[in-house]
Amino acid sequence: MSTQHDAEIDALLGRYFDGLYHSDSSVLRTVFHTDLSYVNGTDGTYETMGLEDYMARIDARTPPASRNDPREEVVERIALKGDRIGIVEARMTMLGRNYQDLLTLINTDEGWRVLTKVFSFVERKD
Repeated sequence: MSTQHDAEIDALLGRYFDGLYHSDSSVLRTVFHTDLSYVNGTDGTYETMGLEDYMARIDARTPPASRNDPREEVVERIALKGDRIGIVEARMTMLGRNYQDLLTLINTDEGWRVLTKVFSFVERKD
């Protein structure tokens, strides 16, 4: 079932994947809420950080796009609860890893934003 928010959330996720692939913090700042909570739940590498620390990491990263790394993204599920909150389950391949993301969304005065990014990854075997 389509909602009035579909196009905006699709655009948000497009910016999310593009911003990560190009390591573009200016794009990602249009995706993430200023109160972002970033959580790496990968076994053995658990860590948390806020928006500014995460953007500094993005800025220091060599963009996967500059190496023509293979890129694959799949949005597995989007579930909204009313007009204000939702969750996205997605997966992507980048930096030699397969990532699983859980993104919570909040609809703000500036539009939909990712409030929490909880993810894990496994190294690719190919």
